[in-house]
Amino acid sequence: MENIKWKTFNFFDVSEVKFADRDSSALFTSADFGCICSGSDNLFLGSTDGHVRILSSAFKILRTFHAHDSGSITHIKQIEGTSLLVTISEDLSNEPILKVWALDKPDKKTGGPKCLSSLSISNGRKQFPISAFAALGNLSQLAVGFANGSVTVIRGDLINDRGAKQRTVFESEEPVTGVEFRDGPTTTLYLATTGRILTLTISGRGQGQPAKNLEDHGCGLGCMTVDNDSGDIVVARDDAIYFYGVNGRGPSYAYEGPKQLVRMLGDLVALVTPPKSDGASKPSVLRRFVGGGTDSLYQSSSLALLDTDLKYVAHTETIVSQVRTVFAEWGDLFLLTLDGKLFRYHEKTLNQKLEILYQRDLYVMAINFAQKAGVDAAQRNIILRMYGDYLYKKGDYDTAMQQYLKAIDNTEPSQVIRKFLDTQRINNLIEYLEELHEHDKATVDHTTLLLNCYAKLKDTEKLETFIKSGTNFDLETAIAMCRQGGYYDQAVVLSKKHGEHDRVVDILIEDSKKYEEALDYICRRDPDVAYPNLMRYGRVLLEHCQDQTTQLFVDYYTGRFRPKKDVPVVPTQAPVGGAVSAVQNLASFIPLPYRQSTPALSPAILAENQQFALSSDEATAAAEAETPIEYTIPKSRTAFSSFVDHPEQFIVFLEACLKEGNIDQKDKAELHTTLFEIYLDVAARKTGREKSDWEAKAKSLIDGKDISMDASNVLLLSHLSNFQDGTVLVREQQGLRFDIFRSYASVGDTASAIKALRRYGPEEPQLYPAALAYFTSSTKILEEARSELDAVLKKIDEDGLMAPLQVIQTLSTNAVATMGMVKKYLSDTVERERKEISNNRRLIESYRTETDAKRKEMDELGTKSTVFQTQRCSACGGSLDLPTVRFLCQHSFHQRCLNQVGDADVECPKCAPTNNNIRAFRKAQEDSADRHDMFQDALQRSRDKFGTISEFFGRGVMTAPTAE
Repeated sequence: MENIKWKTFNFFDVSEVKFADRDSSALFTSADFGCICSGSDNLFLGSTDGHVRILSSAFKILRTFHAHDSGSITHIKQIEGTSLLVTISEDLSNEPILKVWALDKPDKKTGGPKCLSSLSISNGRKQFPISAFAALGNLSQLAVGFANGSVTVIRGDLINDRGAKQRTVFESEEPVTGVEFRDGPTTTLYLATTGRILTLTISGRGQGQPAKNLEDHGCGLGCMTVDNDSGDIVVARDDAIYFYGVNGRGPSYAYEGPKQLVRMLGDLVALVTPPKSDGASKPSVLRRFVGGGTDSLYQSSSLALLDTDLKYVAHTETIVSQVRTVFAEWGDLFLLTLDGKLFRYHEKTLNQKLEILYQRDLYVMAINFAQKAGVDAAQRNIILRMYGDYLYKKGDYDTAMQQYLKAIDNTEPSQVIRKFLDTQRINNLIEYLEELHEHDKATVDHTTLLLNCYAKLKDTEKLETFIKSGTNFDLETAIAMCRQGGYYDQAVVLSKKHGEHDRVVDILIEDSKKYEEALDYICRRDPDVAYPNLMRYGRVLLEHCQDQTTQLFVDYYTGRFRPKKDVPVVPTQAPVGGAVSAVQNLASFIPLPYRQSTPALSPAILAENQQFALSSDEATAAAEAETPIEYTIPKSRTAFSSFVDHPEQFIVFLEACLKEGNIDQKDKAELHTTLFEIYLDVAARKTGREKSDWEAKAKSLIDGKDISMDASNVLLLSHLSNFQDGTVLVREQQGLRFDIFRSYASVGDTASAIKALRRYGPEEPQLYPAALAYFTSSTKILEEARSELDAVLKKIDEDGLMAPLQVIQTLSTNAVATMGMVKKYLSDTVERERKEISNNRRLIESYRTETDAKRKEMDELGTKSTVFQTQRCSACGGSLDLPTVRFLCQHSFHQRCLNQVGDADVECPKCAPTNNNIRAFRKAQEDSADRHDMFQDALQRSRDKFGTISEFFGRGVMTAPTAE
C-alpha cells in the first residue's frame, strides 16, 4: 500500500440547488423518497408508493408514471445511451419485482412508458432485502445481491420479453454489500461482502467455476463501484482505496477514515465519510448496513474528492447532515442529504486550478496536472518556464536550467540567456545553448556565444564533440569562430563533415599553411570540386609544392585526372621466428600512390584480412588501372595565370598539353604561341650552350610547313626577344622574302643580306633593286658587297628589272658608287640600245615598203582591168569551160565546182579561210579596243611598257570613237 501525503485543494465550487417549484423540492424531502439514479441528461426518482418521476436538468418534473402496484422502489437504473429504465420494488412479504421500461414507447392503456418485461427475483423463498444491484449495458445479465449473502444472476432477453433464467450463483453467511460487472472476452462478476472480495466468471472461459476469493477483507454497503473509464472495480475501506482489475488487486492508496459511500466522477474518487461516534456507540458493519438511529440526522458527514493518479484531494467539505446518496450528471457531482438538501459540485476550469497551484508554488504538480489534462505543449512550457523562474530565484540554478531546457520550444532564448551570462554559471549557459542547437532554434548569435564559451573554458574536447555531434547550427558562424579562435583543425573537420570542400582548402592554405595536405585534399575530390580550388590556389600551391601541383595541372588538363583513393595494403606475413630484415622494416615507410597512413590493426583483423589483401605492387597497379572519370576538360589558357613566375613548371604543363591529340586548332595555336614565348623568355636569361638549346627548342616549334601559330605573333615575339632565326624562318614560310632581306639590311648584316639575296633572289626578282640600293648606301657596305655589286647589276640588266636611268639615279643617291664600278654596265647598256634602235629602224622600213605595195595593188584593182590567164579550175584541176567564175585573186573555177546556192555572194574558196582569219582578227581587235582592263593588266605585267602601249595602240585601243 502506498503511503500518500495528500495535498488538499479547493478545485470545486459548491452551491445548493434551488428547485424551481415546491413539487420538485418536496420529492427530495418527502418520506416517500425511495431511490434515485441519473442518466441520459435526466434524473429518475423512485418512491415508496411505486411511482417513478423523471426530472430535467432544471429539476422540473418532466414525467410521472406508476411503475409498481405494491412495494417500495428501492433500486432504479437507467441504461446510459438508451431509453431503457430498470426498476426493482421490494415488499418483504413477497419476492422483489424487476421491471424493464421503454421510456420512448408509450403504453396505449395507461399513457405511461411501456413495460417491456417483468419478473420476480428469486432468493430461495428467503425474504431479505436487496443490498446490491448491477446490470450489463444490454441487459443480457443482471446481478442482485441480498442481505442474507446470496447473489442471483438473471440471464435472458428482457428487452424483448423472451423469458429469463435465474440462478443463485453465490451464497455466504455474510451479507452482500456490492456487485459489479466487468465485461470483456469473459464476463466477470465482482462480489463484495462485509468480509471478502470475490470474482465469479458468469460467461466465457471459466464459466461454472466457484467464486474466486480475491481478498479476505470486504467493504461496507455502498463502498464498491466501477471505474467506467478503466473498467476497474473500486473498493473503499477504512484504511485505503483499493482497485481490482482482471489480474486481481491493483494499486491501493492510503486514506484513513471510515467510508460510507464511494462514487467515480471521471478520474476522481468521491468518498463520503459517515459521522463520527464515540467508542460506546461505535456502529458495527451490520448497523451501517441497516442504517443508524434517529439521531443520525443531526450528525455531520464529510465529502472528499481524490485524484489517485496525482495524489491530491480536489475538494473536501464537511456536511452538517448525513449523506443519502451521491450521483453525477451534466458534468457535475450532486450530493443529497437526509434532510432533502441537494448540493451541486462544479469543477473549476483548468486555468483556475493552475492559478491555485501557482499561488502555492506547486509547479511540479501544476506540470503533472497540465500533462494529465492534455494541454498543448505551449501551455505546458509556460508552466515549466514559471517553475524555472521560481527555482532561479531560490538559487537552484541547475534544476532551473533543466526546466528551461524542457520549455525550450516555446521560450524566447534571450530571456534565459540573460540570466546565465555570469561566468560562474557558464556551464549552465553552455548546456542551454547546446540544447538550442539540438532543437534547431539557434541563431548565428547563439552559435557564436556557444563557441566563445568553449574557447573561454579552453574546452577543446567539448568543441570537437559539438562539431561531430551532428547538431544543427549555423555552419558559417561555427567555422568562422573556430578560425578566429585558432582552432583550425576543428574548422577543417567541421567543413569536411558538411561537405564544404572549398572551405577546407581555404583553411588549410590560408590559416594552417598545410599546403601539401590541401593539395592532397584537392586530389581526392571530384573534378567539379577540384577545378575551382585549383584555379583559386594554383599559384600558392606552385610556390610550395611545385612538382605535385604541376602534375595535378597536367592530369586535369589532359583528361587523365581521377580522384585519389586509399588502397589498403596489408603487410606480408613475417618470416617464422620473427626475423625481419632491415629492408622489410623500411618497406613499411615507403609511401605508395593513393595511400594514407592508417591506425595499426589488431593481429586478429590482420589475420582475417590477409588472405584477401593485395600486395603493394598489385594495389598500385589496380589504382592506376582505374578508368578515368568523364569530365569537361577546360581550356588550357585558363591555367596560364597560375604559372606566373614559374616558367619551368609552365613549360612542363604546356608540353604535356601539346602531347594530347584531341586539341582543337585554336587551343593548339595558343599553346604553341605561349610555349614559344616561354622558350624565348628562358633563353633570354641563359648564356652559352643553354641559350642555344632553348632557342633550338623555340625554333623547333616554328620549323615546319604546318605552323599553328599566327605569323604576326611569332614575328612580334621574335622581335621582342631578338630571336633573328625565328623572324627569318617565319618570313620564309610566309613568303615574306623581301622582309627577310630588309630585316638584314636594317641591322647592317651585309653577309646575311647577300645570303638572302642569293637564296631568294631567283624567286623574288625585286630583291635585286633593293640590294643595289642597300649595297650603295654606305662606303662600308659597298666594300663588303663589292664582289656582289656586278652580279646584281648584271641580273638587273638581264631581266630588265630597272631602267638604266633608274639604276643611275639609285647609284647617285648616296655618292658612294664611282663611274669605274658601273662603266661596264653603262657601256653594255648603250651598245645594246644602239643595236635595238638599228633593228627597230630596219623593221619600220620593211613595214613601210610592204604597206606601199599593198596600197598600189589595191589602187590598180580599182582602176585597171585585170587579165586572167588561168586555164584550169582551181578546185577540180580540169580545163576551164563555160560557165566560168573568176576572182580578182587570180583563182578561177567551174561554176559547178563552186556549189553556189541562190544569189548569195560568192567568195573564193581558196582565199576564204585566210579572209575569215583576217576578219576574225580584226573583230577581236575592235572588241579589245573597249577592254581597258586587259590593257592595264598587260601593262602592269610587261617589262617593256612602251612596247605594250605600242601594241595596244596598233589594236585601236587609243583610237577615238567615231560618231555614228
